[in-house]
Amino acid sequence: MRFFSLQSGSNGNCFYLECGETRLLFDAGISGVRAQTILAQNKIDIRSVDALLISHDHYDHVSCAGVFHRKFGLPVWMTPKTYQTVKKTKKTGTFSEIHHFTAGERFFIKNIMIETLSTPHNATDGVCFAVDDGKHRFGICTDLGHSFPGLSDFITSLDGILLESDFDPEMLENSYYPPSLIATIRGKHGHLSNFDAAELLAKSGKRIKHALLGHISSTNNTEKLVQDTHRKILGSRFPLQIASRYRPSDLTEII
Repeated sequence: MRFFSLQSGSNGNCFYLECGETRLLFDAGISGVRAQTILAQNKIDIRSVDALLISHDHYDHVSCAGVFHRKFGLPVWMTPKTYQTVKKTKKTGTFSEIHHFTAGERFFIKNIMIETLSTPHNATDGVCFAVDDGKHRFGICTDLGHSFPGLSDFITSLDGILLESDFDPEMLENSYYPPSLIATIRGKHGHLSNFDAAELLAKSGKRIKHALLGHISSTNNTEKLVQDTHRKILGSRFPLQIASRYRPSDLTEII
């Protein structure tokens, strides 16, 4: 199982995962040209991707899904409620075909099982994903809202994870954001702080071998704070990598 982040943050999200002959992209918040270029740098033809899976309807996750579909011929998967919201807001243009799944459902793409978990983030019908090839499980878990029931068990089942570590509480509290926005970000429908994310990983048991920390705020966090907070709580239990807002992460393999 190989994976890397093309980009992660409120400026756009896109993530690649490969299991044997099956190639998957998760979310399409970056341009088609950028995605094509980054994948090509890793010797991956974007047109060889088997499916594009959308976690929720927010612009930084879905804005270029239509381009990925029309220009590169990628089959697109999202929940019916997410599709209806995207269609209504005309965020992506048209799709000739959409594959649907229900939040909480398990389904297969080729021989790979995709497990979904509904999230309380302030989206229409958000989900996080676990990709299971029969040997390894990798989770794509951003825009979670808070540490809700079932999330810890979900993470405990994983060998690797892309997990949001969105904000530093002190930086957020002292930011220029109005109190209402601060409350939204810190609330049950917002994002996980560095501390929240590290605590989740600390309780994850011994199975996780690698963590990518993403969806890092450009205003209320820094990559150094993310690393420092997680290392303070986790020690050196497993490798930590940053899924940056500005550059792709390294292509990594779980064996």
